[in-house]
Amino acid sequence: MRVLTTSAVLFLLAGSLAGQQRGAAPPAQTDRTKASHMMAADLSAALAKLPTDRPVSSVRVFTLAPYAVNVERRLAQPQGASLHEAQAELFYIIDGSATLLTGGKLVGETRNGTNLSGKAIEGGTAQKFNKGDFLVVPSGVAHQIIDIQSPVVLMSLYLPNTP
Repeated sequence: MRVLTTSAVLFLLAGSLAGQQRGAAPPAQTDRTKASHMMAADLSAALAKLPTDRPVSSVRVFTLAPYAVNVERRLAQPQGASLHEAQAELFYIIDGSATLLTGGKLVGETRNGTNLSGKAIEGGTAQKFNKGDFLVVPSGVAHQIIDIQSPVVLMSLYLPNTP
């Protein structure tokens, strides 16, 4: 029995450490009985811990199903393209500037549930954005952030299609 208990504890610890290496677990579901608050200092500390070796990394701010709010840092590196069939995506630009390419056709398309991703967009319309701007991408529209001048920090909110 002692061997079984020790093995179970080691297994749980190993799983916990593996999860920490991939990044912090998302916060618990937001409490629907009260307002939730993430202080600016906590967000800044979480952003400072994000990896700097990948084009996109994010911090989950709130989850209130079916909504999720993230703050992303996008580096001046090539970004993938996305298309969300079941939800629109709202961006608020906290810092930085770049170009949002929308429409057109995904290149190298792969599917993950109701989301499609690709290496780039063929065609499409380019729209420059800066700190303080809002952008909304309707569901079903391919989008990609390109021409990043310096790291872009943005808030993203997924807005599910309504029946």
